[in-house]
Amino acid sequence: MEKATFAAGCFWGVEEVFRTLAGVSATRVGYTGGHTENPTYRLVCTGDTGHAEAVEVTFDPALISYEQLLECFWQCHDPTQRNRQGPDFGTQYRSAIFCHDESQRQAAEASRERLELSGTLRRSIATEIVPAAAFWEAEAYHQKYIAKNGGGCGF
Repeated sequence: MEKATFAAGCFWGVEEVFRTLAGVSATRVGYTGGHTENPTYRLVCTGDTGHAEAVEVTFDPALISYEQLLECFWQCHDPTQRNRQGPDFGTQYRSAIFCHDESQRQAAEASRERLELSGTLRRSIATEIVPAAAFWEAEAYHQKYIAKNGGGCGF
């Protein structure tokens, strides 16, 4: 099993997209990329922690490749928006790929370049590609939120 971590706006909808993919064995939502230890949803929403709402995906690379996860990432949000997705805005809603190793970084950069050169986007990609940092699991009520409650964040 391997891990991948993505931020693409509100983590509820993003988790639901990845959770339902064949080859994904687990997902959890949380906060990463910031400077505050043990952040809470309330703290992250202030924009002062530096964290992004993110989804950690555990996957079997024999069943789904990291490149396939990247394709899903690019399709499930607007990567040209800086610090917002739909009605949600702030640095916690930024688009980011948190790479767990050098091969993920290379794949993410190649994937971003292919999308940028494809001519399908009206604006430049704003997605950050950065090393994975500490991942702080969000509160229990955020986990699998859409599966439990329905609805979504712009989906």
